[in-house]
Amino acid sequence: MTYSLLFLSILILFSSCSQDKIEHIDGNTITEKDLTQRIQTLIDEAGVAGLAVTIFNDNEIAYQKGFGYANYETKDTLTTDQIFYGASFSKAVFGYLAADLVLDGTIDLDTPLQEYFDVPIPDLEFEKEWRGFANLSGDDRYKDITARMCLNHSTGFPNWRWLDKSFDFDRNGKIHFFFDPGARFSYSGEGMMLLQYAIEKVTGKGLEELAQERIFGPLGMTMTSYVWQERFEGVFVNGHSSEREVIPKDTEDEAGAAGSMETTPDDYAKFFGHILREASSDSELAQLMFNPSLRISSKAQFGVEVWQDTDENDDIELSYGMGWGLLKSPYGYGAFKEGSDQGWEHYSIMFPEQKTGVIIMSNSDNAEGIFKELLEITIGDVYTPWKWERYIPYDQ
Repeated sequence: MTYSLLFLSILILFSSCSQDKIEHIDGNTITEKDLTQRIQTLIDEAGVAGLAVTIFNDNEIAYQKGFGYANYETKDTLTTDQIFYGASFSKAVFGYLAADLVLDGTIDLDTPLQEYFDVPIPDLEFEKEWRGFANLSGDDRYKDITARMCLNHSTGFPNWRWLDKSFDFDRNGKIHFFFDPGARFSYSGEGMMLLQYAIEKVTGKGLEELAQERIFGPLGMTMTSYVWQERFEGVFVNGHSSEREVIPKDTEDEAGAAGSMETTPDDYAKFFGHILREASSDSELAQLMFNPSLRISSKAQFGVEVWQDTDENDDIELSYGMGWGLLKSPYGYGAFKEGSDQGWEHYSIMFPEQKTGVIIMSNSDNAEGIFKELLEITIGDVYTPWKWERYIPYDQ
């Protein structure tokens, strides 16, 4: 009996010392308990309304937890099965869809998109006239735009047509070029939308139908859609301002590759995990998606510093692939994607050679202020270009 109790005590002690450890890309570890405490401290100190964190080790979920509130006014608890606005995570999914269509021969990365349409791109008709490209009439540069340029953000278009080169807002702005297609990086939702229209024309199917057939359905992402669904009512989280003021929920009835996706942290983890496993096995699809097709020299991803070149990120060879940013590290390449809109801040990065990654999803405008430290404590990522992303720490 004494020996049995001794053995049991040793077993319990061993288990308590070894259980629930999260591994970083450099081999260091942190216990689940310590990680949870540190995340909670960051959220409290920075005044973040809510946050969900999912960590992958060995290509599988090793940690997933919601923090804070789905609605700060009502104090409803945030959980990982609630609907979040996905923002530009929509583009990461669209990049996968495009790669899948390239592999089966439906589209080609370097064929001018004009070849997929029956009329000149400026003559395309849309139910909402402001979505059109009529303003490009007389500027033949639209004929040079390819799928690759749309996916690596080198079309020359602004992010959205109502932004000028100084990033000032013009409510009546028309679609225009900042530079010749393929010349450099400038993040553009407009480019993603043009590729969406080309894909819909070629396939004869809408984006939502394609995504459900090729991604959401096969991966069991039952709570993800590019358009608002009735089943999302009552299970969504609200976005919040930096002062934790609740922002009313906005719903979208038109699928937009650039940013209409609604999803849950649970569902998005299914997609992210699938891509991580594809990349870890160096699949043909991952090779295509994560091929660095455009080096980035801009000082920042957004704002006027987009036009200022720097060598600050040369050490990580900052670049873009198919809808995902890419970097190099001592632990292999990293593939990342962020999402941002009023009341929402998301970031994800994977290191396929380490079979490790993290997804951060927040319903708080100021969450980016804790992203740098979150990446360090969750997976040991000190390679994300946080200055380029403008993830300035909240206490600086």
